Amino acid sequence: MPKLSPRSPAPRALLFALALLLLPGCIFLHHRSDDAAVMNPGDQPDKILYEKAAREIVRGRYDVGRLTLQTLINTYPDSEYLSKAKLTIADSYYNEGGVAGLTQAEAEYLDFITFFPTAPEAPEAQFRAGMAHFRLMAKADRDRTEAKLAEAEFKEFLLKYPDSQVMPRVKARFRQVQEVLAQGDYRIASFYYSKGANRAARSRFQEIADRYPNFSRADSALWYVGQSLERLKKPKEAGNYYARVITEHPLSPLIDDAKERLTALHQPIPRPTKAILARAKADAAPRPGKDMFQKLGSFFSSAPDTSATRHGPVRLGKPTPEEAEVARGGETTPGSASIVARPVGEEALKTGQPVNPAPAADSPAGATSSTPQNANGESKQENSSASHNGPKSESTPSTKKKAKRSLFKRIIKPF
Repeated sequence: MPKLSPRSPAPRALLFALALLLLPGCIFLHHRSDDAAVMNPGDQPDKILYEKAAREIVRGRYDVGRLTLQTLINTYPDSEYLSKAKLTIADSYYNEGGVAGLTQAEAEYLDFITFFPTAPEAPEAQFRAGMAHFRLMAKADRDRTEAKLAEAEFKEFLLKYPDSQVMPRVKARFRQVQEVLAQGDYRIASFYYSKGANRAARSRFQEIADRYPNFSRADSALWYVGQSLERLKKPKEAGNYYARVITEHPLSPLIDDAKERLTALHQPIPRPTKAILARAKADAAPRPGKDMFQKLGSFFSSAPDTSATRHGPVRLGKPTPEEAEVARGGETTPGSASIVARPVGEEALKTGQPVNPAPAADSPAGATSSTPQNANGESKQENSSASHNGPKSESTPSTKKKAKRSLFKRIIKPF
């Protein structure tokens, strides 16, 4: 019988076939060992469900993990893992990303804060609720809804959790959101200024300077407020904004122009404080620039450019009615009139005409305050014989038609 040498291909093929047979069993035993390590005999079922769901989410199977967590919440409403399950569901949507995922993540984070307001994870949940809108934020010349919603959520954090460790990150993102909002307002204000709409330009630039002091072009906004006021023949008020250019932005390239205008207006030239001068130097420090590929990527990207955001104290301010409406999920339309619902009486329901249920005290009974009037203030209401004793009005075309119909019926009735 011939012997098999170690170098012959037969033993190698035999070993390879044996490895193929044993490999699936090793993988199966490996998974069984992982499950056995997780599912100990003494573990509670809610803990088993939570750890199983967390393992599925880590593997990227978000739907399976969320379904398992929802089973935990519905089956064990008093579990100690209830808050963790709610937060993990929100994190799964946040990590999944996309418009639908981030929108649902924001709702889940706010839901977690509602049910667990004192939980140690509540500040992080509030921060991520704002970050969900921040990641959906568009450029300054696009839709500003997500930027306004992000600003509202970050403001909520700054008011509710002033001592949180997440505060520096929230302030940084808050400044970036305000940079994007200010860029959009600056474009509009510049358009008004170029068209000679000085009142509109003045209000826009002033709003930018007051609400966004960390805006990278806040010094230009103050300068154009002064220029607009000079166009409106208000030199004294213009001098105040030229002075603010010097005191709030001591390293601005507009310093010389501001001093020249103050001298021409015979107003004193102020000096900035040491603290503001130090902050201006920190903002003027060189920052790492973008290479050619980064600039090209930012040009085609839908994300806004926040590289010019300055560092400074965060000012919350009072939200405008428009911001409050957007934060509640509504939309405001410029120039839209408010609609007030008023009750109507039975007369209006029968006739189909609007009737004021509460007539004025000086008007006779049955008269309405909504009666149309002519240029002389006289009433145009027809058939008003019930309210005065004047001569009867002539029959209208509708009454004439009704009379003809009734006469026709009387004629043909005998037949």
